[in-house]
Amino acid sequence: MPALIVGNWKMNGLGEDIAEIAAMAGSGARAVWIAPPFTLIDRAVIVSAGAVKIGGQDCHAKDKGAHTGCVSAAMLADLGAGFVIVGHSERRRDNGEGDADVRAKAAAGLAAGLEVILCIGETREQRDAGQTDAVLSRQLAGSLPDTAEGLIIAYEPVWAIGTGLTPTLADVAAAHGHIRTELVGRFGSAGHGVRILYGGSVTPANAGELLGVAEVGGLLVGGASLTAQSLLAIAAAA
Repeated sequence: MPALIVGNWKMNGLGEDIAEIAAMAGSGARAVWIAPPFTLIDRAVIVSAGAVKIGGQDCHAKDKGAHTGCVSAAMLADLGAGFVIVGHSERRRDNGEGDADVRAKAAAGLAAGLEVILCIGETREQRDAGQTDAVLSRQLAGSLPDTAEGLIIAYEPVWAIGTGLTPTLADVAAAHGHIRTELVGRFGSAGHGVRILYGGSVTPANAGELLGVAEVGGLLVGGASLTAQSLLAIAAAA
């Protein structure tokens, strides 16, 4: 199974940037997914022509209703999206989302037929206090949906996102190993089939060594996913 490379464009991208997704789709690279802003999803689906899976960066827990400005998982699926990211640390921090909110969104995404990338990770203060495993266990316990089918976990240490800092390879291996143990404890043998991505200041320069770490099944990429040149260099490391 090839490593999965997922690009999260965050609040970046206008119509002219669709050309980058078209270039990714035309490259022949395997297992590349992109989560553009909501405004580009329909156009991204068209230009990717199935060669790149397109997804959403978030969804609401409800299918529809009086939730101004929100987008449901069903709406994403209707546009042709194939996955959704939930629980990203920026959503948890900037929008006050707790584990229960993330769990509800994950369940909504799965119910809509989307694959769900569920993000977890510790802050610098928590790591320095030796609380990484406890934080990851708590987030998983509160955020995981009832099934492992269609679920992907992304470990993103909060302090490494957009900072240029990354944990040591040993730290990544320890965190991913702990997550795997928790998943098997929760889902039994099905927990072995849940892919675990690493995210946080991923670049073409460090992608290869990160993908060589045990239990790292792919990468969740932020800023380095905005151009085809950069993301395809990361994909080449896979």
